Amino acid sequence: MSDNWIVANLQNAFNTWNAKMAEIWSLVTTSPQDFKDGAIWNIVEGINGGLQAIGYGLLVLFFAMSIFKSTASFRDFQRPEYALRHFIRFVAAKLAITYAMDLMVTMYTICGGVVEQIAGSLGGIGSAAVTLPSAIETAVEEAGFWASIPLWLVTILGSLFIIIMSFIMIMSVYGRFFRLYMYTAIAPVPLASFAGEGVSQMGKSFVKSYVGVCLEGAVIVLACIIFSAFSSASPPTLDTSITTVTMIWKYIGEVAFNMLVLVGLIKGSDRLIKEMLGT
Repeated sequence: MSDNWIVANLQNAFNTWNAKMAEIWSLVTTSPQDFKDGAIWNIVEGINGGLQAIGYGLLVLFFAMSIFKSTASFRDFQRPEYALRHFIRFVAAKLAITYAMDLMVTMYTICGGVVEQIAGSLGGIGSAAVTLPSAIETAVEEAGFWASIPLWLVTILGSLFIIIMSFIMIMSVYGRFFRLYMYTAIAPVPLASFAGEGVSQMGKSFVKSYVGVCLEGAVIVLACIIFSAFSSASPPTLDTSITTVTMIWKYIGEVAFNMLVLVGLIKGSDRLIKEMLGT
């Protein structure tokens, strides 16, 4: 770490960005069961089990509503295919509630396989790390006292912007992770809607939304790959012929633009998945 305050400030901002990038990589490659040693997952399992009783009650209610809505008379039950269709729907919904945890874990595992496959193609996030060029350090350290005053303002604004983007990015990824827990915890309630024809759309929307949240991890990993390729293909240029203040301002602007590309992709991952799934 440099003794120069301006250089150290920029290095701290880049270190914060790199640390959040590494944390994102760790989150998208970690299963909900393993996150925080499974402490949160144990709570989710308890809530899911507690809501099964409510799910069974809704199962009977939705099934009865479906029967009374679609049956013109009790003679319809004399037709075996009619009774069989409702019986299969009831049994399927009952099994979905009983094995809600297993169902949610299976869907996450399938989607997680997609994430792991994409992540394996990159291998790591090291290539996306941002470092301060030595030419910037040299130019700042050689600047005089009066010339360094505007540099303070430039680096403070630039560093603050980078740090804010880092936290916006990591909050979006944490938000996706906690949505996985929320969907899993309340799963028995919306899955009970499969017992009734008129309300089954609720269950279908729930499953599609949950799959979408799972697949957001794939979009986030792809965003990191795109950011890495974009940064490597168009690295910020350094023009040593201009003043130090202008050079650093131009450099921070180009770096911030590259970072905005990644933040925008991660923030828009949920909208992109919804468009793909048609939800």
